[in-house]
Amino acid sequence: MPGLVVFRRRWSVGSDDLVVPGAFLLTIHFICFVIVSVSLVIFEYNTRILSVKLLFYHLIGYLLILFFSICVEIGICVISMRGSILDAEARTSINIWIYLKSLVILFDIAWLGVGSVWLGHYYTTAPIDDPKKVYIAIIICNWALVVITLITIWCTFDAAGRSWVKMKKYQRSMRETESRFNYKRSNSMNRNWRQRKVMRAYQDSWDHRCRLLFCCMGSSERNRNSFTDIARLLSDFFRELDVVPSDVVAGLVLLRKFQRLEREAIVRQRKNGTYEFLSGVPITERTQFLALNDAKNYDFFQTVIHYMYFAQSAYGWPMYVIINRSKMWHLVPELKCFSCCCGSNEDTEVIQDNCCLCNYAALKKTLQLGDIDIVYATYHVDVGETPFFVAVDYTHRAVVISIRGTLSMKDILTDLNAEGEVLPLQPPRDDWLGHKGMVQAAIYIRNKLQEENLIERALQRNPDRQTPTFDLVLVGHSLGAGTAAILAILLKPDYPTLQCFSYSPPGGLLSMPAVEYSKSFITSVVLGKDVVPRIGLNQMEALRADLINAIQRSVDPKWKTISCSVICCGCGPEPTSVVNMSGQDTHINQYQEERGTARSTSAHPTDSSIALTLHQPLYPPGRIIHIVRHHPKPDEQKYDSGWRNVLKNREPVYQAIWADSTDFDEVLISPVMLQDHMPDKVLAALKKVIAEFDDERGSSVHSYSTAS
Repeated sequence: MPGLVVFRRRWSVGSDDLVVPGAFLLTIHFICFVIVSVSLVIFEYNTRILSVKLLFYHLIGYLLILFFSICVEIGICVISMRGSILDAEARTSINIWIYLKSLVILFDIAWLGVGSVWLGHYYTTAPIDDPKKVYIAIIICNWALVVITLITIWCTFDAAGRSWVKMKKYQRSMRETESRFNYKRSNSMNRNWRQRKVMRAYQDSWDHRCRLLFCCMGSSERNRNSFTDIARLLSDFFRELDVVPSDVVAGLVLLRKFQRLEREAIVRQRKNGTYEFLSGVPITERTQFLALNDAKNYDFFQTVIHYMYFAQSAYGWPMYVIINRSKMWHLVPELKCFSCCCGSNEDTEVIQDNCCLCNYAALKKTLQLGDIDIVYATYHVDVGETPFFVAVDYTHRAVVISIRGTLSMKDILTDLNAEGEVLPLQPPRDDWLGHKGMVQAAIYIRNKLQEENLIERALQRNPDRQTPTFDLVLVGHSLGAGTAAILAILLKPDYPTLQCFSYSPPGGLLSMPAVEYSKSFITSVVLGKDVVPRIGLNQMEALRADLINAIQRSVDPKWKTISCSVICCGCGPEPTSVVNMSGQDTHINQYQEERGTARSTSAHPTDSSIALTLHQPLYPPGRIIHIVRHHPKPDEQKYDSGWRNVLKNREPVYQAIWADSTDFDEVLISPVMLQDHMPDKVLAALKKVIAEFDDERGSSVHSYSTAS
């Protein structure tokens, strides 16, 4: 940070990012240098033979090229390691070395071309076997290095880099003019045509990236509109922030450590009565743990677990295979090619499954947990159109609509279309906003339910078993959770007893008025430090501010900051900024104040002319059950004998607490932030809460019986 400016263009790489590629090239070239030197020393070359003479002089020439390459790469590595992330002045001479390296690469390519010509003309006839083998290995290896180098250059190419340099040059000249003549431009002039040109260029660049990443999806009008919306959103989010990908990585490393220090300070100072953190959540006297000793709460939690199976089964065969790797063969009897041989009289409508109905087979195997009848299943997927199925659950006397989460590239586009959109309610409510992509998915499913009369078909599935009196339940995980929550709000007026279970819902889903309304019929479940319930546009903007703040506090080179989280599984030396903050409550309080200021401002911290985007906060829906982990310490004695068996194994204890929607307004950087979002992990955690409670209750009963 900032991006490297060379060849009159900005690149998507910093001057302190060249340590790794420089060290890689240095290592390979040094090995080649040693091999070529040894081959020249130990092998005899009869220079009276033309082919051998050409090979000998070509190896000497290539030895010189390798020597210059090694010298330049050493210079690049040394200079790239200088200074902190923001101290680009310490690395200003890197441009000269890059120009030298570019010149050496040109000579290298030319010399490799000459060597390839020699191989084509003399390889089979030259009377020198071992040097030929060494030579062809060197040629192939260095051609591969050239290809890798060109691919790296292409990956770091910034399409708007030339316009960026021109804009920055113009802004610098205007600031110099202002300081020289002591005047100030009006704010209306801050965003001039050069800045607008750069923004258009970056929007086009993001649009091109989206089209390249999702090239397999075709170029329908809907896809093009989605690409444009997402490109505009991403270009606005990164508006003129002169950061490169490695800056984000270093910022995340620092931010994780700062968050840990902040939590330790809060516990140490007993702020707001906090006496510990569980999965990043402050535990105080006001924290409400789910009282499973109450029979009503216990039964409700069992219902939550029950419907998690429905949410997981919507993913079809991919999730079944991931969870049941050793039992994949169990699906075979359920596949169409086998079931059709034996005959099948199932009255289930399956839409756009594959030829063997693998998804439907996995659905049936996953839902073997009671008396369940699947009425309809569609696996059609498009942008804003999500697969779902409808089933009759006789055990819980409910018609269940389960919506699939993110599993395809088209689902990702739906996820990324994250701006707020007014919910289509009658009468309309302008302050009820929802995630745009999931609003579209909910409207699609509502229309499909109405067109196919699916809910009524399910209610009339078996009147002899009172199906017309069954309640309606909506479930989903991730994208499906957000879609189910919005669909529940749309269907609530027609089905007053409707209930929705939203597992790992996205954070940027509903505005606060809609969240408050949904608390009476939507229950959300979040596991640990799951990142998705903490991600919305507003939360990402806060994360952007936190990253910039963390990078500004860094005083170490970027390579040192990143390596401290990699070496020995994170056991490397701590960054200096973290060491300085450790145990110093004054520094931590100052960090908290600077973070709050950075989050509240709408201007770039280093350039007030850059207006950063600020979106209206959106939150997870309904009442939220947060599954947290308690990691016991070896000397911990706070539990009875039933828990001590768990403590001896040092396994985390899972507990359920009631959380508020605003508790998820900060992204917690953690190694498990993605793992905690997986549906099988959510289901396993829910079952562990019940299992550990049952163990504790059983131990208590046993202790009481023994005492009696």
